Amino acid sequence: MMALVIVVFTALNRQFLDIANLVNIGSQSSILLIIALPMTFVILTEGIDVSAGAVAAASSVALGCVIQAGANSAVGIVTAIGVGALFGLVNGSLISWLRLPPFVVTLGTMGMAQGLALILSGGQSITDIGTTIPALYNGSIFGIPAPLIFAAAAYLLNHVLMYRSRVGIYARAIGGNPEALRFAGISARAWLIGVYTFAGAMFGIGAVLLTARMSTAHPTASLGLEFDAIAAVIVGGTSFEKGKGGLPGTLLGVLTIGMLRNGLDLVGVPSSVQVSCIGVLVLLALFVEGWKTQS
Repeated sequence: MMALVIVVFTALNRQFLDIANLVNIGSQSSILLIIALPMTFVILTEGIDVSAGAVAAASSVALGCVIQAGANSAVGIVTAIGVGALFGLVNGSLISWLRLPPFVVTLGTMGMAQGLALILSGGQSITDIGTTIPALYNGSIFGIPAPLIFAAAAYLLNHVLMYRSRVGIYARAIGGNPEALRFAGISARAWLIGVYTFAGAMFGIGAVLLTARMSTAHPTASLGLEFDAIAAVIVGGTSFEKGKGGLPGTLLGVLTIGMLRNGLDLVGVPSSVQVSCIGVLVLLALFVEGWKTQS
């Protein structure tokens, strides 16, 4: 699918494969990658988190409010990550201990987070966030744009957790064989709470980078990010059943969606139609997955 996107948009616009545009795609995709990576862990547990965009919005507004109140940028960043982790903890606790459906729980916390963002901001953008936060997105190190560095660091962290620690093993087991964990004396509930809490913290980090990109904290700017994140995970081949999937696929899914959005922008397609195109991409991925399973 990525190859198809590259061929189509290169034919439509020769600037698509310019180095500057490819770097732009990578920078624009960095926030989505930070959201999609932990979403992979969540989906591997046979769960889902539709509150990601709203939690990122609440985290962004919390960051803006703290800085506006006179705190330094470091406190604001910690606050954003803490707000995200708190929502993740609530999600995980309700899903694990009360055995409630993940979709229903995260749908509820999505409303709570969105309401909190609107209340704290008064429905308006918070623009007085200083210069340190915007520099996190606009800066560079040795000529490498800062968003690419943050994206690489996020992938490295998630890769270590997935493939070099018990987190990835247990996340797959929760989705694929939770009875094995129980017989091994491991608390699947505690690890499930940990997965959702980690995801929430990562959503907070994504909110920091989104705030830096916009140079403002907006209560609705990140709404819809959960759709792109879940789409990237699905396009990347992670299944909602039996803990099948992984982070390399999610990375390719994020880049495919980033290229699709960028290519559609280059040819002048409205953003509303772009969402529909991503939906078609997801359905195509599900069709291919179903065909592979049956064959």
